[in-house]
Amino acid sequence: MGDAALPWMELLTLGVLLGAAGFWYDSFQARAAGMDAARAACRAEHLLLLDDTVALVALRLARDDDGRLRLKRVYAFEYSDTGDNRRAGQVTLLGQALLSVHLAAEARARPTLSLVSGLPAESAAPRVGDGEAGECPARRPKQ
Repeated sequence: MGDAALPWMELLTLGVLLGAAGFWYDSFQARAAGMDAARAACRAEHLLLLDDTVALVALRLARDDDGRLRLKRVYAFEYSDTGDNRRAGQVTLLGQALLSVHLAAEARARPTLSLVSGLPAESAAPRVGDGEAGECPARRPKQ
């Protein structure tokens, strides 16, 4: 009686280990998809992805459009629009599919800067012949 129970226990242990390995692999793939989405969103908005990582903040079961149960993962990341601050962003995945990327509204509505106030950026650039070689005309010493 004790010998017959042993193979079932081994099979159960093997099943649990295979399930854990499958979950780990799926989580690894989902995290990579979340990183790709965060990088793409930051690149599209000309933002700096800080720490080059995402962190899992929520994990739950949810149904996809076909009614199948999938793992819904929410990853948080930090980015900067100026290089001196940190803003929070989120990536939401359902299985391996990207549902949403959330960035703060302030980061997308930042003003563009020109080199000289009141002038468009292209007219503010130094022109060849305005000063000596390698010298910016606006920084010539006064005589």
